[in-house]
Order: sequence, then C-alpha cells, then structure tokens
Amino acid sequence: HERYLFSAQQKTCCVCSTQFDLQYAFQQSVVDNAARYFCTTACRDRELNQSVPRAGQMHRIAVLNQKGGTGKTTTSVNVAAGLAEAGHKTLLIDLDAQGNVAVSLGLNTPKTVADVLLGTAEPADCIVPVSPNLDALTSSNALAQAEVQLVQMRDRHKVLKHRMRNVNQYDYVVMDCGPSLSVLNQNALVYADHILIPVSCDYLSLFGVRQILKTLKQVNDILLHPVSILGVVPTFFDVRTKISVEAVQTLQAYFKDRVLPPIRVNTRLKEAPSHKKTIFEFASDSHGAEDYR
Repeated sequence: HERYLFSAQQKTCCVCSTQFDLQYAFQQSVVDNAARYFCTTACRDRELNQSVPRAGQMHRIAVLNQKGGTGKTTTSVNVAAGLAEAGHKTLLIDLDAQGNVAVSLGLNTPKTVADVLLGTAEPADCIVPVSPNLDALTSSNALAQAEVQLVQMRDRHKVLKHRMRNVNQYDYVVMDCGPSLSVLNQNALVYADHILIPVSCDYLSLFGVRQILKTLKQVNDILLHPVSILGVVPTFFDVRTKISVEAVQTLQAYFKDRVLPPIRVNTRLKEAPSHKKTIFEFASDSHGAEDYR
C-alpha cells in the first residue's frame, strides 16, 4: 500500500485545490468507486463534516431540537411532503409520544412505531401510505411505555437501526424527534445519517442549539456513529422584528452556509394541520409552502 501511495502522481485536494504528493492513507478516500483526495486531516475532516446525501442511496434525516416549540413536527411533515412532491420516495417516522404527525395528517393506524421498537410487528405491517411517494410510521401514547422497556434492552441505542434494517426501498427517511434527550432520540441519531435542526428565532432557542451540539458529539464519540449537520432551519421568522434578524445572523456566524433560508411566520402553516393536510395540499401558493420547498 505504501509503494502504491508513493508511486502515485501529484493529487489535487478536493477541498482547497492544493497540489500535493500522496503519502498517507488518510489522504485518499474512495466512495462509490470514486476517489477523493485531501492534503491535510483538516481538509478531510471539513469534507466529512460537510457531507451531503449522494444520489442512489437512502438518506436518513433526524429533525431534532431538544427545545420544544421550534416547529419540529411542521418541519418534518412538510420537508417529507416536499421531497415526495419532488418525486422522491419518502418515509416519515414519528418518534414523539405526542403523536403529532398522525394528528397533522389525519392518520389512525392500529400499529405504530412502538410495535416496531418492541419487535411485536414488522415495519412493513406498521407503515401506511399518506400520498403519492409519501408513507408514514406514526406514534401514539404507547411509545412512552415502549421507551421504558427500551431502556432495559441490550444495545438500547441501536434498536431502531436494527428493527429498520430491511427497510431500504425509500430515497429519504425523515424522523420527527421529541423535545428531549431521550433514548428514543438517541436511537434516532444512531439510525440517522444527518440531522436537520429547526431553531425558532428567539434567544432561548439559540441557547438550546449548544445542547444539541453536545448531544451530537456524544453520539459521534461514544456511540461511534458519524452524524453530520445537514442544515439549520430558522423558523417563525418575522422580518419586522429585530430579534428574528439577529437570530439568523447569530446562526450564520456559527453555522456558516449550513443555515438554510428561514421559514417565515405564516398563518397557513398553523391552519394546515387542522385540515389534516400538508402545506402543499392546503395552500400550495402560500409563503409557508414556498419556504419549505
């Protein structure tokens, strides 16, 4: 391997475009039969941390914020619906015992994600169709009881990943996570490839982002499962208020280009769940639909 590395011609770093001699194993990465080169470990880490989903694989995204009231369910439902509308086969999983996904979409399913976690039913028996390209795996109050049993299981952080191992027919899996650092959220992080962080435009939500980053580091370091931040979504953005503008600026200063365009305050977004519809079905020409697209 050393002879091969030293015999190679100069390579170009895919991050900073520096020309360099290939000397170390870490300087080369092969993904999907395509080689990528890095001049330093810093460039390699930067590339890995900024990884984005590639075509041809199933992308698992956890929508997570340990603070409540940041628009997690609204974001989960409408991101999943938007992906489905764009032609991607998408599965929406509710990992919050409040069961807001089922309420928002008007679903009433006899078997839920609790049955999947406890092994009393296969995922295929619990997943229900919602609309073209969109399926859902809902939750209920039973999930709170399932979590108690989950804590006592061996490898309790990996149960969801194990139960969902044969579910591979989707382009995207979007998980709506509850507002806590629970074993359910840890399962979601171990199963996920990326996290999407909705942050409402107020000071307390900005403070809560720090705890998310600590949780992410714990998953990466202790559970040995690499999870990257796919994006930060400012929600409840009101251009008329100073705090909204400052909140987005603060996020941009820290997360740079990971901060996605904000979701504006929109009455239609609040009304859509009462009609059991996504924003695209309820008001496809609204600001809410435009922002989530």
